[in-house]
Amino acid sequence: MKRLNRKPAKIGIAGLGTVGSSTARILLSKPQNATLTAVSARTKGKDRGFSEEGLVWYDDPIELAKDPDIDIFAELIGGDEGPALESVKIALANGKHVVTANKALLAKHGMALAKLAEENGVALRFEAAIAGGIPIVKALREGLKANTITRVIGILNGTCNYMLTRMGDEGMAFDECLKIAQDLGYAEADPTFDIGGFDTAHKLSLLSSLAFGHETAAESVLVEGIEAITSDDIKTAKNLGYKIKLLGIARQTENGIEQRVHPTLIPENSAIARVDGVLNAVGVEGDAVGSVMLVGPGAGGDATASAVVGDIFDITYGDETPVYGFAQQEMTPYEAAKAVSHEGGFYISISVKDETGVFAAIAQEMAEKNISLKSIMQNKNDNTVVNNDSGLQKIVLITHNCIESTLTEAISNLSKHAFIVGNPQVIRIENLS
Repeated sequence: MKRLNRKPAKIGIAGLGTVGSSTARILLSKPQNATLTAVSARTKGKDRGFSEEGLVWYDDPIELAKDPDIDIFAELIGGDEGPALESVKIALANGKHVVTANKALLAKHGMALAKLAEENGVALRFEAAIAGGIPIVKALREGLKANTITRVIGILNGTCNYMLTRMGDEGMAFDECLKIAQDLGYAEADPTFDIGGFDTAHKLSLLSSLAFGHETAAESVLVEGIEAITSDDIKTAKNLGYKIKLLGIARQTENGIEQRVHPTLIPENSAIARVDGVLNAVGVEGDAVGSVMLVGPGAGGDATASAVVGDIFDITYGDETPVYGFAQQEMTPYEAAKAVSHEGGFYISISVKDETGVFAAIAQEMAEKNISLKSIMQNKNDNTVVNNDSGLQKIVLITHNCIESTLTEAISNLSKHAFIVGNPQVIRIENLS
C-alpha cells in the first residue's frame, strides 16, 4: 500500500450532511492526526457546526477527488451511482486513499473498487458503512483473523429495532409506531429501504464477504421486512419466551453461504434480544474465539463519524490490511446455499373460522409433511386478531426444526382449507445456542 510521507495527512470530505459535518468537526478538533483541507457539498455557507474558513471549497466532488494536494478522500455523499461512484473511482485511480460510509455503493461495486484500490496501492476503508460506530469491520478484517467464522448475526437497522421495541413495550400498532419514528427522525419520509429490510441486506452482504472471503453478492440475500409484523405477534412471541427482531444472518453451510434478512423469533434471555431501541448489535461465531458480540449506536452523525475518522487515522498510521481482509484476487465467487434447504424452527400464526375439527386438520397437514409441532395454542382473547362476533380465532404453532421448503408446501396445502382466513404469518426461529 502507498504509505503517506507526511503527517498529518491532508483530507478532503465530499458530502457535508449529518455524517460529513460531524466528521469535519472531529478532524478540525484533532489537527495533529489529520488536516482537513478541502470539502465539497451542494450549498456553501450553511451553518454546519464548523467554520469553512481556510478550507478549499469544491462544488463538484469529482474535482475534489482530483485535487493533487489531497491524501485521503472521504466519500460521504451516498448513493450507489453518480457522483459518489465516479468520485471514488477517480480518487483511487489517482492514488488517493478512500474512506466511505456508503453501504449501497460497496454492496453494488465493492469488488471492482477493491480491485482498483489494490492496483493503485491505496486503501479503501468502510467501517462506517456497517453498524455506525460499532467497529465490526476492523474486528472481522483483523481482530478475528485467526478464526474460521461460521456465522454472523446482527441487528443492523436502528429504525426497525426502534419500532419493534416500542410495538412490544407499548402494544403500539405498526402504522402508529412508524409515524412516531418518522417524527423523531429515525425513519425517512419513504421508509421502504429500512422497514423492507434492504438497508440490512446491503450491510449483511458486506459482513458476509468480510467473514467468509467471498465476492459480495447483495442481490443474493433473501430479504423480508417487518411490514407484516403486528403488536399481537410480538405479544404472542413474548408469551412463548421470545422476542421478534429484524436480523441479518450470514452462515457458512456445507453447500454454500446463507444470507438472510427477516423478522426472527429469538429467545428473550439471549444477549442480542436485550438490544433495544435504535441500538445495533453484531454477533460473530468463530472456531477459536467462540461467540463475540459488539453493541452500540448504529447511526447518527457523531457515531458514524467516529468510524470514518477511525479509518482515516488507521490509514495515516500505515495500515496495509486488504480491503476485505483478503486480497481481492483471492476472494472466491459467491456460492449461495439454497434458501429452501434452510432448517430451523418456525412460528406460524393462522386466523381461522371457529369450526369443529380445525385443530385436527392443521395437525394432519403438518403430520403429512413430517413436521413435528413443539406447541399448538389457541388464542381467544386477542383483541387485535380475534373477533368473537365474527367467529374468528387465532391458532399459533411452534414447530421443531424442519426444512423450510417442506414447511412452505404444508402451509400452501393448509391455505386451501375453507376455514383459513387470510394468509398465515410465518416467522423463522433462530437457534442461538
